[in-house]
Amino acid sequence: MNSSPLLVILGPTASGKTRLAVQVARLLEGEIISADSRQVYRGMDIGTGKDLDEYTTDNQTVPYHLIDVVNAGDDYNLHRYQQDFRRAVADIQNRGHRPIVCGGTGLYIEAVLKGHAYTAIPVNEPLRAALDTLTDEQLTHRFHDTPSAYSPVADTSTRKRLIRAVEISTYLNAHPNVQLGAATPAYEARLFGIDVPVELRRQRISTRLRHRLQHGMIEEVEQLLAQGVPAEKLVFYGLEYKFITQYLSGELDYNTMATRLETAIHQFAKRQMTFFRKMERDGLLIHWLDGTQPTEVLSQQITTLITG
Repeated sequence: MNSSPLLVILGPTASGKTRLAVQVARLLEGEIISADSRQVYRGMDIGTGKDLDEYTTDNQTVPYHLIDVVNAGDDYNLHRYQQDFRRAVADIQNRGHRPIVCGGTGLYIEAVLKGHAYTAIPVNEPLRAALDTLTDEQLTHRFHDTPSAYSPVADTSTRKRLIRAVEISTYLNAHPNVQLGAATPAYEARLFGIDVPVELRRQRISTRLRHRLQHGMIEEVEQLLAQGVPAEKLVFYGLEYKFITQYLSGELDYNTMATRLETAIHQFAKRQMTFFRKMERDGLLIHWLDGTQPTEVLSQQITTLITG
């Protein structure tokens, strides 16, 4: 059984995390655990950037976990992710391999490394329905008007997470004496982040978005709708699924959809980096790598630091 610290590779969208994680996994006999809140959904492939083809080279496939866990449209939450993550780590270590966590959802990474307990707070569907009628600005005001012990660690980077943050704070205020134990064990880990200059990051995002729009991403959303996934659920998933659904419903024309989506992804990448910096302030040391360097160079840097 391998009980060495977990290896975490994180970074904003379009930073090359998957490619780097796969190379490192090959060098260190590792298996990848996805830390992406949307890659758990089957059929949401292009929009979430699963890049499953990158896991296989020279007829050898690096095993991966917590991708395609549930059907699109089904419910999945952070608390369930913590439980699934714990099982995946044990499974990988029991086979003597190294777990390599790869993703850009900072809240998921932080929650599994620190064993956040707030994820066990139950869902309040009536409150969610009421909150969903509010604008993002109104939700933000509601969050700040509902302070709790959760507020300092809350991730409000997307509408979905902002609603959940208000939900958690509302619950804590209504149950001031609730006792929350650790939801899962905390893990020792070595964290590596890919730091890409802002202009290069923006260029990569824009180029990748144009390619995806032209090579199946719109058709992917059409297929999800045809399979019966509710449009409001896809809008709730945000970014690509939100804006393309609005385009397919006739709410937006193509150019407006593409422009708004591009802007939203740039804003999302910025929020990702903000959350990673918050993770550092909260005590998680991240070794930042130069994202302008080739993947091969970065993979060697990681393996040298890991194997020492």
